[in-house]
Amino acid sequence: MTMIGDLSVSPLCLGTNVFGWTADRETSFAVLDAFVGAGGTFIDTADVYPVWATGESTSEKIIGEWMESRGNRDSLVLATKVGMLEGLQGLAPSVIRTAVENSLRRLRTDRIDLYWAHVDDHDIPLVESLATFDELVREGKVRQIGASNYGPERLAEALRISAAEGLVSYTALQQEYNLVERGYEGALRDVVSAHGLASTPYFGLARGFLTGKYAPGVAVDSPRAGKAAAYLDTPHGPRVLEALAKVAASHGTEPATVALAWLAAQPTVAAPIASARNLEQLGPILAAADLTLGADELALLDEASA
Repeated sequence: MTMIGDLSVSPLCLGTNVFGWTADRETSFAVLDAFVGAGGTFIDTADVYPVWATGESTSEKIIGEWMESRGNRDSLVLATKVGMLEGLQGLAPSVIRTAVENSLRRLRTDRIDLYWAHVDDHDIPLVESLATFDELVREGKVRQIGASNYGPERLAEALRISAAEGLVSYTALQQEYNLVERGYEGALRDVVSAHGLASTPYFGLARGFLTGKYAPGVAVDSPRAGKAAAYLDTPHGPRVLEALAKVAASHGTEPATVALAWLAAQPTVAAPIASARNLEQLGPILAAADLTLGADELALLDEASA
C-alpha cells in the first residue's frame, strides 16, 4: 500500500473511463472484481466518463451498482471528479455543490474519498472553490481533494491560499505522465515534491502505445489507436518500444507491465492510473504491482525516452 494524504491506497489505480464505452456493464463488473481480487483498492472515475459515448455519467453508475451488489464500499478508496461535465463545467461553488450530490447519488455512497478538481477554472477565484471543497470535507461528503490538469503556478497558489485561509488543501495531483510524455518532470513535479503531494498520473500507457502492440503498418482495434500510433513518428517512440521489449523479455512479462513499473518508480508517484476494457488487458496492469525494476533497467528506459 501507498499513501495519498491519510488515505492508504493500492499502488495501482484502476481507471474507469472505459466503463459503458468499450466495456459493457457485465465486463466492467468482471474487471472490477478481478482488480479487487488481486488486492486493488483504488478506483478513479469522473462525472464526465464516458458522456462522449453514452450521453450520461455511465462509469459512476456502473461503479455504484457494482459496489452496492458486492457490499464492499468500505474497503475501497473511491475517487471522482468535477468540472468537465457539460452543464456543470468549471469550479463555481454552485457547480461543485450540484455535481457532488449527483456523483454521490450515482455512486450510491455517502462520501467520496478523493474528489478531484478535473480542471483549473481561471474564471472563479481559487479561494471560492477551495472554500466549497472545505465545506464538503467538514460535512463528511468528501475526505480529501486533488487537483487535476493544473499548472505549477496555479497549483502552488492554491496550496498557498489553503494554508493562509485555513482551508482544506490539495493532497494529490493527477496529470499526464508516461515514458513518451515526460513534461511533468520539471516545475510541476517540483511543486508536488516541495509540498508533499502525491502524483497519480493518467495515460500511464500513452493511450495503449506502451503496451507494445503498436508497430509500423500494424492496425490496432482501439478508439485511441490514432493518437497512440502517432508516437511511432516521434524520435523517441520506437526507441522506447525497443527498450520496453528488452526489459520485458528479461522478466518474462509484458511491455505494459514494465511501463507502469517504471512510472511507479518515479519520484512523487503514488499510484499510476491504468484502465482495462477486458480481463485480458487487466492482467499486465495488475502484474506491475509486483515488478521492481533494477537501476540499470530504469536507466535504460530513461535514456530511450529522453
